[in-house]
Amino acid sequence: MRAVTWQGHRDVRVEEVPDPTIVDPTDAVIRITSTALCGSDLHLYEVLTMFLEPGDILGHEPMGIVEAVGSAVTHIAPGDRVVVPFNISCGSCFMCSRSLHSQCETTQVTAENKGAALFGYTKLYGQVPGGQAEYLRVPQAHFGPIKVPDDGTPDERWLFLSDVLPTAWQAVEYANVPPNGTVAVFGLGPIGQMAARIARHRGAGQVLGIDRVPERLSMAHRHGIIPIDATEGDVVNQLREYTAGRGPDSVIDAVGMEAHGNLAAATAQRAAGLLPSKVAAALTERVGVDRLSVLHDAIDAVRRGGTVSISGVYGGMVDPMPMMTLFDKQIQLRMGQANVHAWVDQILPLLSDGADPLGVDDLATHRLPLDQAADAYRMFQRKDDGAIKVVFDPALRPPPAPAEQVSALSAPA
Repeated sequence: MRAVTWQGHRDVRVEEVPDPTIVDPTDAVIRITSTALCGSDLHLYEVLTMFLEPGDILGHEPMGIVEAVGSAVTHIAPGDRVVVPFNISCGSCFMCSRSLHSQCETTQVTAENKGAALFGYTKLYGQVPGGQAEYLRVPQAHFGPIKVPDDGTPDERWLFLSDVLPTAWQAVEYANVPPNGTVAVFGLGPIGQMAARIARHRGAGQVLGIDRVPERLSMAHRHGIIPIDATEGDVVNQLREYTAGRGPDSVIDAVGMEAHGNLAAATAQRAAGLLPSKVAAALTERVGVDRLSVLHDAIDAVRRGGTVSISGVYGGMVDPMPMMTLFDKQIQLRMGQANVHAWVDQILPLLSDGADPLGVDDLATHRLPLDQAADAYRMFQRKDDGAIKVVFDPALRPPPAPAEQVSALSAPA
């Protein structure tokens, strides 16, 4: 089968790899019909390269059709249409029974002192082959895959159950937005877009969305979000102007470790990525730093007694934090990988609603052949061509080369 493989710093390629098979009774094999490119994948493309090996298959936002199941898998069957959550969890351990599926004790990567295994996401999280491929082996399939209607609706109506929607829902839940309160969302990528819409849907009186990319600000505005352009003056002051000088009740950081605005941290991240992998990994795990400009702005902006919810991925171990501000302002912090299954029952009815109350049909900006992954990663990182959410379709093939180019390539030397 074809799969998107990591080969090095800013180097992904589509290669032929062996087809997956059933290994354990709790496995399933899925034929992928859609698989998305996530902002977290860009961390692997740029910053966390020391935790990958050439040939690792990327991707953690897939859906498709069940091809085969192990003997212990009974809630899905071949032919079913399913979405596969990005975290791999058993559904019955101590953590799963408390809806902490991202901490599943059955799949925890204890050798790295990390939580539940993830698809396509480094040695730290199990080095499980990912979903940017034609087929995917799904461990713990007796619990993980979410069956969705096979009713002709486009994949994009359901696909974001794999990560974007549960992550955004949890971000809003953790933000503790009071009824008719104000929430500010830093970062209007896919998670930020959906967190802002979910906050409105759940009763926030005012939702402010901060970004520096015009297409992202425009998309948010279409859905009733007040856009704040981060290039037009001090963001914290702008937020206070909307909140009588007090600051938002809640702030969501949907950016994470690669925020703009910290040249020293950005340089350190890039320098680490150029070191030999073992050296870089050791340094990152012990003295790694993140670009914290957004998180510090979130802490500065939130009102006293407010809540900061972090859904953007961070990986630093010695990040400086303004503890005096956090303590003095009595700020609540909540964060973590999304516990996908904890939120599915609340989200599914909204996706089944033909009125599309969360606007999921207006999120994907590009649907591309899997073979164009290298160009897509480059485009998404640079935010070119209005790219907000990219979806790969393994069944698509790139358009043929122009006739004159084919003729020239086939002409005898």
